[in-house]
Amino acid sequence: MKLGIDRLISNAKYKKELKGKRLSLVAHPASVTSGLTHSLQALIDNKFKIVSAFGPQHGLRGEKQDNMIETEDFIDPVYKIPVYSLYGKTRKPTDQSLQDIDVILFDLQDVGTRIYTFLTTLLYMMEACAKNKKSLWVLDRPNPAGRPIEGSLLKPGWESFVGAGPLPMRHGLTLGEAALWFKNHFNLDLDLKIIKMEGYKPDQGPYFGWPLQLSWLNPSPNAATPHMAKCFPGTVLLEGTTLSEGRGTTRALELMGAPDIQIEPILKTMHKLSPAWMKGCLIRSCYFEPTFNKHHKALCQGFQIHVDHPSYKHQLFKPYRLTALFLKALRIHHPDYPLWRDFAYEYEFDRLAIDLINGGPDLRLWVDDLTSKPGDFDQLLIPDEKIWKKQMVKFLLY
Repeated sequence: MKLGIDRLISNAKYKKELKGKRLSLVAHPASVTSGLTHSLQALIDNKFKIVSAFGPQHGLRGEKQDNMIETEDFIDPVYKIPVYSLYGKTRKPTDQSLQDIDVILFDLQDVGTRIYTFLTTLLYMMEACAKNKKSLWVLDRPNPAGRPIEGSLLKPGWESFVGAGPLPMRHGLTLGEAALWFKNHFNLDLDLKIIKMEGYKPDQGPYFGWPLQLSWLNPSPNAATPHMAKCFPGTVLLEGTTLSEGRGTTRALELMGAPDIQIEPILKTMHKLSPAWMKGCLIRSCYFEPTFNKHHKALCQGFQIHVDHPSYKHQLFKPYRLTALFLKALRIHHPDYPLWRDFAYEYEFDRLAIDLINGGPDLRLWVDDLTSKPGDFDQLLIPDEKIWKKQMVKFLLY
């Protein structure tokens, strides 16, 4: 198969269309050709006129290891071009940063979850390009979470840097497809072009969404494997709790646990409440000790979600519901557990992080209501999932 960047640099038609145009690239360390040449280098090698670049959260070079660490603007020491931060003093491109550019090339590897900030960065760049009458070309890449969708739609008023619009948590789109949806939903007057991939088959196993012939590069420091991307629509919820999501281990966002819980009784309760929500993956109870972040140097009990096993069932796996079920079972065993973490999350100071992550308070209210059942939560999710499935179809490119 060919990535969007591969097709751009090898297509005479695209080269002719961009000849003489001043270009800027939105990129990070996973912005590479299928041969692992960084997109910035590949574009310069192929005589494209690159005048600047933009780096999203974690930076163009991916040097910011932890979450919510800002980066600064700088002059690239090799290419001698300005690199503007989209996760620093501002998260939106300024008018000045776009002033001497004709076309923005957007080439970020995403993971297919609404909360992942590259999706919001795409929307912000689209809005800025529409305002400044700049063209935007999205160089499309795979969605390693694949096509399945899960979660309620973001509620009105809950928009944030981790909630660009009314999408479900697991949205099933590539960034090129998401750009088409954004343009339509927000009615953007934007010159938008999607450079499609060639030979991409998101419903094909064994990795479903991530082609085996592509090497995996971390799009963010804690996205260590494509397996993380499949778990992330659920495990990211733990960022809004006092529980560990495995940050500080080598399998961040595939693990969950805490020092002060007994995992086996909780797993039994999860099976009793909703065995269907635990299907499609293998769940292995384990111990882990984070070297940084929550529960630093404390021995945690918990479990790892395995989607790297031959028994994995892509269409049955429901990471969002699985994580919600873990929170519900923990609440049943520990009614007074200080579960919800109250801290400033992604530049939001007046709303609980769990509600911001979830796109509304419904998950937290369901977990805390000891009379609520999994069926009650399904009644909240299923109508929204049906709405999204109907909406997304006309924007699919593969």
